[in-house]
Amino acid sequence: MQISYNWLKNYLNLNIETQKVSEILTAIGLEVGGMEQVESVKGGLEGLVIGEVLTCQQHPNADKLRLTTVNIGESEALSIVCGAPNVAAGQKVVVATIGTVLYNGDESFTIKKGKIRGEESWGMICAEDEIGLGSSHDGIMVLPSDAKVGTPAKTYFNVETDTVFEVDLTPNRADAASHYGVARDLAAYLKANGQEVKLTLPSVEDFAVDNKDFVVDVKVEHTEACPRYAGVTISDVQVKDSPDWLKNKLTTIGLTPINNIVDVTNFVLHELGQPLHAFDGSEIKGNQVLVKTLPDKSKFTTLDEVERELSAQDLMICNAEEGMCIAGVFGGIKSGVKTSTTKIFLESAYFNPVFVRKTAKRFTLSTDASFRFERGIDPNITIFALKRAALLIKEVAGGSISSDIIDIYPNPVKNFEVAVTWKNIQRLIGKTLKQETIKGILMALDMQISSEDDKGMLLSIPPYRVDVQREVDVIEDILRIYGYNNIEIPTDVHSTLVYSDKPDNHKVKNIIGDMLVAQGFNEIMCNSLTKPSYYETLDKYPEAKVVKLFNPLSSDLGGMRQSLLMGGLESIVHNINRKNSDVKIFEFGNCYALNPEGEKGDLKKYTEEQRLGIFLTGNMIKANWNANERAVSFADLRAVVEQVLMRLNIPQGMISETPVSNNMFIEGIDISTKNNIHLVDFGIVNPAMGKSFGLKETVYFAELNWDKLLTLAGKQKVLYKEIAKYPEVSRDLALLVDKKVSFGQIQEIAAKTERKLLKSVSLFDIYEGEKLGADKKSYAVNFILQDENKTLTDKQIEKIMNNLIGNFQKQLNAQLR
Repeated sequence: MQISYNWLKNYLNLNIETQKVSEILTAIGLEVGGMEQVESVKGGLEGLVIGEVLTCQQHPNADKLRLTTVNIGESEALSIVCGAPNVAAGQKVVVATIGTVLYNGDESFTIKKGKIRGEESWGMICAEDEIGLGSSHDGIMVLPSDAKVGTPAKTYFNVETDTVFEVDLTPNRADAASHYGVARDLAAYLKANGQEVKLTLPSVEDFAVDNKDFVVDVKVEHTEACPRYAGVTISDVQVKDSPDWLKNKLTTIGLTPINNIVDVTNFVLHELGQPLHAFDGSEIKGNQVLVKTLPDKSKFTTLDEVERELSAQDLMICNAEEGMCIAGVFGGIKSGVKTSTTKIFLESAYFNPVFVRKTAKRFTLSTDASFRFERGIDPNITIFALKRAALLIKEVAGGSISSDIIDIYPNPVKNFEVAVTWKNIQRLIGKTLKQETIKGILMALDMQISSEDDKGMLLSIPPYRVDVQREVDVIEDILRIYGYNNIEIPTDVHSTLVYSDKPDNHKVKNIIGDMLVAQGFNEIMCNSLTKPSYYETLDKYPEAKVVKLFNPLSSDLGGMRQSLLMGGLESIVHNINRKNSDVKIFEFGNCYALNPEGEKGDLKKYTEEQRLGIFLTGNMIKANWNANERAVSFADLRAVVEQVLMRLNIPQGMISETPVSNNMFIEGIDISTKNNIHLVDFGIVNPAMGKSFGLKETVYFAELNWDKLLTLAGKQKVLYKEIAKYPEVSRDLALLVDKKVSFGQIQEIAAKTERKLLKSVSLFDIYEGEKLGADKKSYAVNFILQDENKTLTDKQIEKIMNNLIGNFQKQLNAQLR
């Protein structure tokens, strides 16, 4: 949200440096994300000066150019070549001198001395669009004859310099979604810190009904969705461009001026936080305004010329025959203010935040009005804002107020009553504040003390503070105005220290992350919100288990992710689209699941797990002078997974491998503990899933259950021992087995056969060919044997190898090649 410093000073007698204001706003919860110096005209018209054309003659070498001499108040007149058809001697003009920078949107160019068709030119006589003062390029800008030669253009055109704060407004602070709201918070802080400041609203005392020539009948049929609706009519208005002061106010905060009527409604919205809407009076058929819903699937065309299908829950502002506006969200194309408009109906309302939020989300519309209505505005400023806007419209568009104010407010919103105790204030703040200090802050925040005793107070909270309805909310407000930085850090720790033998999650993450980065991986962080439709075809993660949001920002963010796979695939697509096809990435992230059979309201039906996802695609090795290009393979992914397990000190003998049994992979392995605790599954991502993301490349993916691995790692003790004094013995076997036999089965059988002397089993070659048979393959396996107390004899080695061969033959029907 953009907040203008000059605009703030309209309501608050500020004399503080902008940097200090920024610090105060951040300290009281209105965090300033950035500050920018702006001018009402880009560049501030620096280098531009008012001049007088002394002579104007035809250019000797060009039919459409003129040679002029221009007096800019210096000792010598400037010779300037000008191509404008309307330039003439005696005119007062705007001159850009040598070195002046002119702007055209985000582009700029510098005026330089030059020769144009052989004649020297020492500047430029400007058109209004060239200096940001208009859009016309029909000719140069001719000023009134009383313009003083030599006056800097920034002075003549009263260019304003301002500072704009980019306030990162949190969703709960709807009360600060305006300049007056920010000024109100700023005043509370300054008052609480002993500064004399006066907060003032603009006066609306001059509001008066001029006649009753245009009376509109208003009826609210849906009072739940619209607790308050007010309006007034204004006749004989002239729709045109806004005056400079109004344009400057809007452009300073990044808004584009439209016309004087619409600009006033936008001005009041950003001034007071009250959205307004102006209807073309000639489009209000039957002179009736009806606040109601329309039948389901009714069609309505909005200002952006999009025809939308309404729900029966969408509140509409209608005339006697048709809808005119989606209440609190977006206007209709027919009823908006046009250049031909001569009379208007001005609306100021308080709509139910829930209704507006649901409608805005349904149409994926986010407007300045819906932003405020969704969060809850002040229901008691409705009439003030209406009078303020009506007076401004009379000022900038003429006209007369042609009806009494209509105010339909059957059930006024009451103040919130909140009880606070002195004890809880001191306990939560962590410091004993004087009661007078606390009461001073509350008064500055418009919180009235209804009653008080030695235990605490009963407060009356104004309705615009929708975020303050509990005792803890009041205490938070006291603390932020008092100042978080004014609370001393205690020297004592009043807590119980509990020792846990579980590894430090953050530390272990960094260890594994550093290891992966050292191997060329990049870490990614994806959104936990994802498309529920991703899970429609998955058997491991069915759509029924997606934790869905009640009010998603969009259908693409409608559920919590069950797996890290989808975010990783989106990241791979993002990289490949930018010509980076060799991708090695990993992510630590939480995944969520719902037990559809769980009871409603039972938190146990939801699960949250932390996982590690690893992705590989493209080339593992790029071609260079000493290596050939090599694509990523299943073995590369397996090696990375094994390295992670090894670094976490998960022993090989504790885990077992089985083929994956889900359709996420076309080929893969599931790693679990001996007592069936799932730890990892990895493999080749199903091409059908990759295709749904627009991927043609083969993707290798591993998903590790980080919570389970961390728990398991905490139970493993790191053992230290001396390097063995006696040598290892290496033996190889070439085993012919069925294709369905995995290397994991060979490892498992070997570990059970020789538990004491077998130190490792590794695979160094796989061969498949016609000579072996269609359903056969050959594993070349290396076995390392070692006795730490003596040298192994040939007899011992032979016995162990025979036992291994026998078990392989018996359990796997293996043959030696």
